[in-house]
Amino acid sequence: PILTEGPRSTTQHELQHMALAFTYAALAYSAKLLSLPPEPQLLKRPEACEFYRKTADGECADACITDFVGICPRSLVVSAGGLGSGKCADVGFSVADGTVDQKAGPCGTISFNKYKPSYLLGASKSIPLVTFDGAAATTFQFVELNDPVMGGQSHGTWSIGSAFGVMDGEVLDVPSLQAPGFIKAAADGKFADVSSTLGGDLLLEVRSSTPGYAGFRVTFVEGTLSPSYACSGGGSIPLSRGCYKAKFSVPAGDEWSTVRIPFTSFSDKWSPATGEQTTTCAEDADVCPTAKTLAGIKRIELWAEGADGEVHLEVKQIQAAAQPSTLLSTDFFAALQSSPPAKYMSCSGPVQRTLRFGVSGRSTPTVPVVVNENETLADAVCCDTRTKPFAEPQFLFEAPDIALFSKLDTGVTTFYDSVCGLPLFRAPVNRTLAEFKADTQEHGWPSFRPAEVVTENVITDETTGYVTSRCGTHLGSYLPDSQGPRWCMDLSCIAGAAV
Repeated sequence: PILTEGPRSTTQHELQHMALAFTYAALAYSAKLLSLPPEPQLLKRPEACEFYRKTADGECADACITDFVGICPRSLVVSAGGLGSGKCADVGFSVADGTVDQKAGPCGTISFNKYKPSYLLGASKSIPLVTFDGAAATTFQFVELNDPVMGGQSHGTWSIGSAFGVMDGEVLDVPSLQAPGFIKAAADGKFADVSSTLGGDLLLEVRSSTPGYAGFRVTFVEGTLSPSYACSGGGSIPLSRGCYKAKFSVPAGDEWSTVRIPFTSFSDKWSPATGEQTTTCAEDADVCPTAKTLAGIKRIELWAEGADGEVHLEVKQIQAAAQPSTLLSTDFFAALQSSPPAKYMSCSGPVQRTLRFGVSGRSTPTVPVVVNENETLADAVCCDTRTKPFAEPQFLFEAPDIALFSKLDTGVTTFYDSVCGLPLFRAPVNRTLAEFKADTQEHGWPSFRPAEVVTENVITDETTGYVTSRCGTHLGSYLPDSQGPRWCMDLSCIAGAAV
């Protein structure tokens, strides 16, 4: 069996570029003869573009995309990026929020403008709930409470330092229960409406000389006439819902740390004996905070509970923040990223991400030359000019994860281009399935005969033996044998889906 192919010939894509160059030259010459404006003025007309957008995590990004992005048609880029038609402003995102560049594989890089929703105009990324700097809207009086249950021995104090609050004390077992008690500091008042941060986090700016203490908790209260009653029952006794509790830990060190506690970590059903949640937000949405909850907070508490030990907690501020946007880090064009670099890219676009017959599972480019490590086998064999003389592994079609002949259609199977989805081969035609299989097994790669070739989509260079598709995808080799013309194809390159 032949594993290598002959020297490279000029591809159809290169011929198109050459033809375009000759056309430009002819235009320039004609302009000179007719004393028209010089060539640059004729050719530098702005290229038409259309706006497309991507929306995620409360942000939107849009860009005006031209008919072609590098070598890729706009339709391919739009499809690969999951982009929608139109501007961000069309769907209510009008607050400018910078730009983000997205690399679209071999197509190039597209710069998007980012926007936030118009209703967030003037809104900050986080909303203060509690500070200790004297600000009227966020300064509240905290009151310390020790475990009162059946002779509890836990004790603590609350004091104000230099623009921060301090909870000191020790949690000890309640003698009659032989279980840890608690200490806490609570503040009542009208706290800021933080409903816009639903889905985000409660932020505590804290530090501690007892970072190993395992019982730090925080609560906020809404929807109850008596916060004290709700926070003593934790939903375990009638009418004691509305006190939402969650654990947190404090990093070691002398510097202030911001601890993020997702609002989805809170529940208003928890044990008053241990502070442990009896029903989590993940288990039942009924115990989760809602926008209404976050709009009407009337009490905030800091706890040391459910674990014995000395406690020292300093709190600089408590805020609520929306979930940080991931739009900046989202890879719009992940489907394009395994493609070869542009200078080695021979295909008209990226390989389809879901190839048939199990070929997509071959994510390692098992070829005998060095290619980019992120290329898949199909990327390397079908589109990377560095591998053009080489084929996919012989008998790949019989590998356990491929098992081609167990996955063929009933009757005749159509094989499509792995890049553009054009039909390339249909088999078996004018022979039996057993004959097609025997031919393939004899040579080690899917082997087709003249009646099975979709000739309008397959370009065969009988001199070099190279076979490519009308989309520029390298398909394999033309290798006649004693039975006549034979197209010996890489399954990786003919495993696409119809487009």
